[in-house]
Amino acid sequence: MASGKNKNEINTATKYAIVDIETTGGSVSGSRITEVAILLHDGEKVISEWSSLINPEMEIPLHITALTGIDDAMVAEAPVFADVSDKIYSLLKDVVFVAHNVNFDYSFLRGQFAVCGMFWDVPKLCTVRLSRKLIPGMPSYSLGKLCAQLGITLKDRHRAMGDALATVELFSMLLERDVDAVISGMLRKISPEQRLPPNVPMEDFAALPECAGVYYFHDQKGKVIYVGKAINIRKRVASHFTGNNTALRRQNFLRDIWNISFERCGSELMALLLECTEIQKHWPIYNSALKRFEPKFGLYHYMAVSGYSHLAVGKLPKQQQCLKAFNSESEAVSFLVEKSEAFNIDRRFCRYGTASVFKSELPIPDAVGHNANVDKLLDELGLEQNDFALILDGREIGENGCIWVENGKVNGIGYIGEDFTGKIEEVRDSLKKCKSNHYMLQLVMTFASQYPSRVVKVA
Repeated sequence: MASGKNKNEINTATKYAIVDIETTGGSVSGSRITEVAILLHDGEKVISEWSSLINPEMEIPLHITALTGIDDAMVAEAPVFADVSDKIYSLLKDVVFVAHNVNFDYSFLRGQFAVCGMFWDVPKLCTVRLSRKLIPGMPSYSLGKLCAQLGITLKDRHRAMGDALATVELFSMLLERDVDAVISGMLRKISPEQRLPPNVPMEDFAALPECAGVYYFHDQKGKVIYVGKAINIRKRVASHFTGNNTALRRQNFLRDIWNISFERCGSELMALLLECTEIQKHWPIYNSALKRFEPKFGLYHYMAVSGYSHLAVGKLPKQQQCLKAFNSESEAVSFLVEKSEAFNIDRRFCRYGTASVFKSELPIPDAVGHNANVDKLLDELGLEQNDFALILDGREIGENGCIWVENGKVNGIGYIGEDFTGKIEEVRDSLKKCKSNHYMLQLVMTFASQYPSRVVKVA
């Protein structure tokens, strides 16, 4: 009895604003509010209500009208947001903001207040997250389906007051079920749960380790929609859910995340390589940066009919072999200029992509001497093709990470025992095979040059 009394005291001492809005679209930066409904709740009952259509000062898209029934004619004589901003602010300034998928409504109102020069920041509760905790096991937590499953009346679907009234009934039901003070816990400033997207279980976030590795965001069907790497998995995942980025793509991204999984790695380099291989494997819809890691230009060698060796920078088609690959033409040209000077190669026998051909009044060098200089450069580049293994830190004591490089490609990654005493060649088949690319090889070669003690040459 005592705990129940305490719960009621907390509820009646707190004022909640159950809110629903309708908008012209899903992006705060590119869309506007068309309707607002606010129902003030004292923890036991609704004590006041307010609603209004809002003139968004922009055309309402046809698909939005089809969804909400709100068209341009309906809002033509309605107030613009600035005209009612003081009223809305007065209703929402000292409350707990409650909505179904709260971050959507909250971010829109916060953005519209900001346009009016008003700063607004209040605690918030999401009835999606609360329902998952207090009414577990439902097949769907969308407002419409949840109301149907719970016998809650829902009239005027996708109109602000209709959805707000249904959310009030749902919230009252949640208050009654909250015998373990879940709501109070979610309102604590230190609670990370309030920052999570509505569909992500707290258990998934709580399970994340604070170590290097790769994490995966999954959609409702379990499909991987994003892969990321981190030195600290938990910290990096949390950073996805902070900040005030209101772009439509980010809002869709957060809405589509339903589960989080991870794979621990012993080092940042191993995490980088695993991230690359997993992106190639799953091709997630929300990854973009590492989808563009294939090189575009290459360094080529050929022997002309004159008997002179030539070096040339040119475009690199897929599956084409070259001496060395580069991300850009300028990078390739700079490399060839540097190496031609270092090996005393006459630049008249070098072709720098689309750049002008080098001209000189000096005599043409002897072919034998010139070709010998080119061969020295080719020998240096050939050293990069040597097979070797990189030995890295493992995920735990008694384990080492291992990266296998063969024929100028990252062939495999994985983990071996720290006390391994056999020939290094024997570990190759135990490693996870990789589909190597230029970006991965660059990472490995840079690390190998910085930490030569980690390199084990393969006979």
